[in-house]
Amino acid sequence: MFLTAVLLTVTLVLVIALLAGAAAAKLARLEGVGYPAALRQAAVTFGAVLTLAVAIAAALVGLNS
Repeated sequence: MFLTAVLLTVTLVLVIALLAGAAAAKLARLEGVGYPAALRQAAVTFGAVLTLAVAIAAALVGLNS
């Protein structure tokens, strides 16, 4: 049961990170930015969402112990 919850949570975080990256790339393209810069913006956003998720998970683990 625990493994299922962890896998579902990881999947949800990855989907949210991918959607945020795609939205950032789309917004960058709407602003007239080239494809390389839009891809870089998407990658930065994807990394930021994952970093935030890891920081929240670490804080929650710290509260439990």
